[in-house]
Amino acid sequence: MSESTLDVAPYDARAVTVLRGLEAVRRRPAMYVGSTGPEGLLHLAAEVIQNAVDEALAGHGRRVVVTLHDDGRVEVGDEGRGIPVDPHPDTGRPAAELVLTTLHAGGKFDEGPYLAPGGMHGVGVSCVNALSSELELEVRRDGSLFRQRYRQGVPVADLERVGEAEGTGTRICYRPDEEVFGAAVLPVDTLDDYLRAQAFLCAGLRIRLDDRRGGRLLEHQYDTGLVGFVEELDQGRAPVHGGPVRLRGAHAGAEVDVALHWTWAFHEEIRGYVNHVPTPRGGTHVEGLKAALTRVIDAVAREGGLLGAGESIAGWDVREGLTAALSLRLRDAAFEGQTKSALSTPGAAEAVERVVAEGL
Repeated sequence: MSESTLDVAPYDARAVTVLRGLEAVRRRPAMYVGSTGPEGLLHLAAEVIQNAVDEALAGHGRRVVVTLHDDGRVEVGDEGRGIPVDPHPDTGRPAAELVLTTLHAGGKFDEGPYLAPGGMHGVGVSCVNALSSELELEVRRDGSLFRQRYRQGVPVADLERVGEAEGTGTRICYRPDEEVFGAAVLPVDTLDDYLRAQAFLCAGLRIRLDDRRGGRLLEHQYDTGLVGFVEELDQGRAPVHGGPVRLRGAHAGAEVDVALHWTWAFHEEIRGYVNHVPTPRGGTHVEGLKAALTRVIDAVAREGGLLGAGESIAGWDVREGLTAALSLRLRDAAFEGQTKSALSTPGAAEAVERVVAEGL
């Protein structure tokens, strides 16, 4: 092999770097949020919003407010229980500070406060903190209002009680760091699409988007669930049959909810969610849905004498014109990477396939 002419430092113990705290996130941000462009900014917002939705799913609070300030700050407020502020038994520091400054610190690893949360790695909100030039946390809990400010993930001062407060909840307001994201802009329409889906998935939850940059105030609240979601996705498409077909059931600890509707469009649109987290690249749950549809429709066609010997129906034929919304809830979901773009839980395919096949 030819020798490189580049100068290379000696590879010894001094060359081994140990990154502490949130330094790894700032060194390699795309590893944690997907990119340092608009998609990364959307991921930051989704991480904070998902925590608020998890509170609503656990039965605490029915309202989430997202505010886009004209100076670039993003604010998310909820009516949940409020992040705990009492000292953590291992560190003596407030639990809220631990959650915001330590990777893999959170309340969603074990069974207890949450049933099937979207956030599970204890990484999301600490990444938001690390990649923000400034962040302000407010917690309403136990009749008091607590506040703490951070810069690039580091506390500016200790968490302090600043007054009394009614109710409970958490408010996080952060400014994405221009050192990381440059001139990238948060895609507001994509964010609103994400919020709309969350409102359909969590029936009755009211989500408000106050876009002060664009002068828009948008609100989503639905009681129609996935059927209403599919109906909205299909606006402007000619239907093949009446309304969406909804199938629900459980298998091996997984709860499956899916709405199906065929139109005369040529393309398919399958929206998959796991614990309300969107999975744009699909995964095992979506594969289970596809397998069930192909198997059942092929079997019906065969029984009806519509197929000749050796003939079968291809999956893409079955899904042409299909619009589907699939929601799966399960504990200990396994995703491909921190951005959770695809589900890798092996048993999810069997659970979805079983429920959908039996329902059809």
